[in-house]
Amino acid sequence: MTIQVDNPLPQSYLTSEPGIGGQIKVRPEDFLVDELPLYDPCGEGEHLYLGIEKHGVSHGELMAVLCRHFRVGEGRIGFAGMKDKIAVTRQAVSIHLTHDPPDLEPSHDRIRVLWSARHRNKIRRGHLVGNRFSIRIRDVDPFAVAGVRKQLATLERLGVPNYFGFQRFGYRHNNHRLGALLIRGDAQGLLDELLGARGSAFPEYQRERRELYDAGRYEEAVAQWTAADRSELRALNAIVRGDPPDRAARAVSPTTLGFWINAFQSAVFNHVLDARLRAATYDRLLDGDLAWKHDSRSVFAVGPAELDDPTTAARLIALEISPSGPLWGRSMTETRAAVGRTEADALVASGLTYDELVASRRCPDGARRAMRVPLRNTEIEGGVDEHGAFVRVAFDLPRGAYATVVLRELMKGGAGDDEEGD
Repeated sequence: MTIQVDNPLPQSYLTSEPGIGGQIKVRPEDFLVDELPLYDPCGEGEHLYLGIEKHGVSHGELMAVLCRHFRVGEGRIGFAGMKDKIAVTRQAVSIHLTHDPPDLEPSHDRIRVLWSARHRNKIRRGHLVGNRFSIRIRDVDPFAVAGVRKQLATLERLGVPNYFGFQRFGYRHNNHRLGALLIRGDAQGLLDELLGARGSAFPEYQRERRELYDAGRYEEAVAQWTAADRSELRALNAIVRGDPPDRAARAVSPTTLGFWINAFQSAVFNHVLDARLRAATYDRLLDGDLAWKHDSRSVFAVGPAELDDPTTAARLIALEISPSGPLWGRSMTETRAAVGRTEADALVASGLTYDELVASRRCPDGARRAMRVPLRNTEIEGGVDEHGAFVRVAFDLPRGAYATVVLRELMKGGAGDDEEGD
């Protein structure tokens, strides 16, 4: 089996019907995301919980606004997941703030505070049940709902392939490469990939600033990046100060560095899932698999006894269990037999061996991830409003799953931008 981890994006489809095409995120109001909380705040404690609605605002901008308004560092702010920019999103954030500020509402016309409460603990990544999405697909025939309904039924019955979506890999689709360089400890290679013109593809308007970096004209390159390019500016400014490569790489925020490492894990997972989809085994268990239990988010080993047990097939059909794939790291439980060899081959194809990975001080913990997730509470309608024709779909996904993976199946293209999936 050949696994080309150089391209981290989803390559295969579950549904066979033609897509309806169209566009998403023509307007932020066409992409609504409501976080489904894991728990409610208890009403007391050192952490101020805020219900935030943001309209066309990135996660990074939200964090910057909250830091300025409440005069805290980013580490004192907690969130369950990063929500998309081109969307209207509602989520909870926590701020470690022992006093009650005089004004809860930041001075920002596209960020609103919907409610406030107190709790004892910080919101951590993954502290959510999932997300509810309501999405209008534009530039489509509104009468295409019959075909979309059939595709949604297939996804509900078999489960949504649990790909990591496009945004996990950044607008250059190279976050996984940055993660691999970080794990390998190649700080100079990371800076060259982030800032130069000799690595991954980049928008043409960035050519001059990247070639200036390659020529060692760092101050001129700095002047061409914008405030939105936080990672590039932090690294370049460190280089201008005379910092060595390892310190310049560490100037990038810890959150972003961690995100790049996660993207490396995600790229390997996506290609293992691609192989299982092509083999029509993403919804079946094989000898050597680790089966994912959706209720407890734990795994159990699969051998001949489990495969012969008639309840195993019934649990697969009911989406109680699924195959799992690798998020490689020091503590990840490994599969065995042919399944294990395929997963190990995918890691090697990424450019890192297992020994290199676990020897790195940047080695992640590792985990298993379900190869499919349930799709719940679906809605579909076609119509026309003041902005034109649309097909609207709505559904719930568990935490970590990407709405645009669903849209990709329905549209067969055009779903390239993505929410973080948390």
